[in-house]
Amino acid sequence: MIGKNIQQLRAKSGITLSELAERAGISKSYLSSIERNLKQNPSIQVMEKIAVVLKVDLKTLLKMDMNAEKKQQLEREWLDFVDELKRSGIDKQQVNEYKILIEFIKWHNEQALYEGSPSENKEAPPADGEAP
Repeated sequence: MIGKNIQQLRAKSGITLSELAERAGISKSYLSSIERNLKQNPSIQVMEKIAVVLKVDLKTLLKMDMNAEKKQQLEREWLDFVDELKRSGIDKQQVNEYKILIEFIKWHNEQALYEGSPSENKEAPPADGEAP
């Protein structure tokens, strides 16, 4: 994940891999292996050198990595949820039926909010032909 962040920030800055490696004082092959996530835990000293060249603080590099990790965690949770549904015997067709139910509940809740609004007239509109 760190590698992808470095690569994105480097591209955004318009700096080539060779330029970043040279300015940071690290080998081009080592930087390349970091960007390709072959080296997933570069030292803090290397990260600081890269951050200085990219003109970002170290927290930015790490924070971006944390956001990516949170996204991965959410994806894992959804996959776990789907696995749990499968284990309990719920198939895709049943999930679609539940989707319809969820949409109905959402609509019902929206209607309750709308009807509960104090500015709305709660009386039914007059039927055709009736005087208001």
